[in-house]
Amino acid sequence: MAVDTAAPTAVDLGPATALSCRECGTRFPLGPSFACLECFGPLEIAYDYAGYDAEELRKRIEAGPASIWRYAPLLPVPADVAGKPNLNPGWTPLVKADNLGRELGFTGQLHVKDDSGNPTHSFKDRVVACAIEAARAFEFTTLSCSSTGNLAGAVGAAAARAGFKSCVFIPHDLEQGKVVMAGVYGGELVGIDGNYDDVNRFCSELIGDPAGEGWGFVNVNLRPYYGEGSKTLAFEICEQLGWRLPDQIVIPIASGSQLTKIDKGLQELIKLGLVEDKPYKIFGAQAEGCSPVSAAFKAGRDVIKPVKPDTIAKSLAIGNPADGPYVLDIARRTGGAVEDVTDAEVVEAIKLLARTEGIFAETAGGVTVGVLKKLVETGQLDPSKETVAINTGDGLKTLDAVADAGMTAVIRPTLESFRAAGLATA
Repeated sequence: MAVDTAAPTAVDLGPATALSCRECGTRFPLGPSFACLECFGPLEIAYDYAGYDAEELRKRIEAGPASIWRYAPLLPVPADVAGKPNLNPGWTPLVKADNLGRELGFTGQLHVKDDSGNPTHSFKDRVVACAIEAARAFEFTTLSCSSTGNLAGAVGAAAARAGFKSCVFIPHDLEQGKVVMAGVYGGELVGIDGNYDDVNRFCSELIGDPAGEGWGFVNVNLRPYYGEGSKTLAFEICEQLGWRLPDQIVIPIASGSQLTKIDKGLQELIKLGLVEDKPYKIFGAQAEGCSPVSAAFKAGRDVIKPVKPDTIAKSLAIGNPADGPYVLDIARRTGGAVEDVTDAEVVEAIKLLARTEGIFAETAGGVTVGVLKKLVETGQLDPSKETVAINTGDGLKTLDAVADAGMTAVIRPTLESFRAAGLATA
């Protein structure tokens, strides 16, 4: 039976009332905690949504700002969050991907939720925006994180805007575009000689050391608040579809938190009466070189066996994903699946999305589109159903993956040279 150890909190984080263990249900006061003291399970935000009228809430959301703060009544943030110094991410396009759909054999509507237009060009701006409000509430002075690249840039930018110090940690061998983007904001950027899992272990040690006093690690001691930012992808997708659930969603997997929180967001919309309840399927996407969740799904296992990442999709290269078991539960509960693709298929998918829809995705987006294609080909995903694929970041961050793309010809500035190159009928 769940134990309630939470006392009324003095911090203002909107409708958030407590931290609740995902495993045993024990509740704790709002604070910079991420693990249950009873069973060591992960903590999540518990809310008080009592008194919300669905129609009034829908109107309030629609009248809100064109950012994730239109959903402030459903997030662990103060009501006046839109007026605070932050990057105001979200409300990114839901693109009708008809050209891509035709190429993949879709008869139902295919959409791409393109999150590359966020302030630092990845979905990580959403999660950091929520984490920084918790950092303010708990009076931290420095923002930090362990990162595969995109999160480091998002933390650096958000800290600069909000007046925090920042010190972020990354594997030393990330793509140069992500290193520059994380370093340009003026905070400390520290490379660790190891992979992401090594970086994450170091950060967990730093939290317990006096050197980390006053530091808010967005994806460690602020993780419950941070994770809630991913729900806004679910909220936006459903609102942009006219307040209804899609039939199928394909989501990339790194730690697995984005996928689990999108499912949580969909469930909250159903419970609040903002969308009509109906079945939906969630599919997870991994690169073959770092596919512990896919391997467990295919083997019918509940336990994720850690792997050493070896893939060009470095933003997804987490060999021991914290939310992996919950991803398995969601995929199985909804009738979805978890699939993986090779690096060559990732590159092919990046080019396919660019060629058909004019969207230049980073390698994580290539994983998602590559898996989407594979799911259709293997019959795991129904192309007659309305489907959303999520692109989490901008291809300008991972240029090396498609470095063979470039000029198709070099000609002299004459019509004769133009025709000789065979371009007159291009």
